[in-house]
Amino acid sequence: MGLIDTVINSINGIFWNYILVYGLLAVGLFFTIRLRFLQFRHFGQCFKVLMTSRTEDRSGISPFQALCTSLASRVGTGNIAGVAVALTLGGPGAIFWMWMVALVGMATSYVESTLAQLYKYVDEDGQLRGGPARYMAVGLKAPFMGHIFAIVLIFSFGLVFSAVQSNSIAEAMDSAFSLPEWITGVALVLAAGLVIFGGIRAISRFAELVVPFMAGAYVLMTLVVLVLNVTEIPQMLWSIIAHAFGWEQAAGGVTGGVMAAMLNGIKRGLFSNEAGMGSAPNIAASAVPDPHHPASQGFVQALGVFIDTIIVCTATALLILLSGIYQFNSELTGTALTQAAAVAHIGPFGTYFIAIAILFFAFTTIVANYSYAENAMVYLEHGWKPGITVLRLAALGMVFWGTQQKVQTVFNAADAAMALMATINLVAIVLLSPKVVVLTKDYLAQVKAGMSPHFEISEHPDLAEGVDATVWTEKRPPFPQPAE
Repeated sequence: MGLIDTVINSINGIFWNYILVYGLLAVGLFFTIRLRFLQFRHFGQCFKVLMTSRTEDRSGISPFQALCTSLASRVGTGNIAGVAVALTLGGPGAIFWMWMVALVGMATSYVESTLAQLYKYVDEDGQLRGGPARYMAVGLKAPFMGHIFAIVLIFSFGLVFSAVQSNSIAEAMDSAFSLPEWITGVALVLAAGLVIFGGIRAISRFAELVVPFMAGAYVLMTLVVLVLNVTEIPQMLWSIIAHAFGWEQAAGGVTGGVMAAMLNGIKRGLFSNEAGMGSAPNIAASAVPDPHHPASQGFVQALGVFIDTIIVCTATALLILLSGIYQFNSELTGTALTQAAAVAHIGPFGTYFIAIAILFFAFTTIVANYSYAENAMVYLEHGWKPGITVLRLAALGMVFWGTQQKVQTVFNAADAAMALMATINLVAIVLLSPKVVVLTKDYLAQVKAGMSPHFEISEHPDLAEGVDATVWTEKRPPFPQPAE
């Protein structure tokens, strides 16, 4: 083991064994309780806000585009390869802990995206911007914290996570079509370059077109499998719960215990749905809220967590568990396991279907991840325009690099970067939580009164510090036309 691997494994050991495995659930539970189980009691608001939202305007993207872009990042290899890895290393019980991360993570995602909306601003090109770095800098008055977060985000989402996705695409293309990794790498660089050089608006429009199609097709295929195995589903769901608490042995042998299920479920769950990581708020801040209230985009992004984990990840888990080929701690894992499970259900076409799904899921994740990194670079560059070009070239370089690496090295590096990001963001949103409580009460009071929620910063002097007053007022001056 080299020095780099040793350092990465040490970082992962500290964060995942002692901090995040408990911290993520604790913070999610904290917000769930403090917001009075908002994600359950007002789940319908997630759909209501999305269905009634308008389209993009001159200053920002639409809420639907923001959801699709965040889903493009969330719904990736974590939903196919990551679920398989969680099952292999943690047993069926890992899926239960993925569910728990998602259910409490909906509250966490609501909080971070609401804060991103509250503290957003308009850049010099007329584009709405914001995110964790911004709310750390102006909300907590901790610009150094914001800078550190932005740097880690650029490293993780702009570079490392793109390599994770391209690695999975290359593996799937080689398995299904015997396509050499370097050819896949070159093709991905060219395709990704066409999208990311168009900026956030081009990325959001691309996601709006592709994400509903790719997620719908994948879920439809798994639904067919579930219908064909409907009598076995109750027993399989019970098996997931039983293994989560150590009440059963895993298929093919004894699992690593409750901690193994919890560790792998939480780790892969966070990697998939990103709740609390501080990623989705970057695109949430760019959305034009409708209703005109910071909390509305919080509901939209909470729905993203639900779709990603409760729907898509569960579909993959049941696809594998119902296949009859799953074995705990087997050498067959990752994309290869999901492909083998699909073959067991629908024949040889399963290999090609999963390969194509990986291609769509992972490619959209690459471009969405880049959009987060671009947002962070805009925050950091302070007028140094070449920074965006350097980031784009570096991101494309990492896309190619990822196709040439072994999966474990890339996943470990991603886990370390993700842990650093999540820890910084979780501290920030807990400290800023009183502001979210005020915003939530204001939003729900207006809903209860039969009104369409509306937020005017002049009516909330207790929230005004650090907020761009020109954004949250109906008397705002016209924004400059953003560059296309």
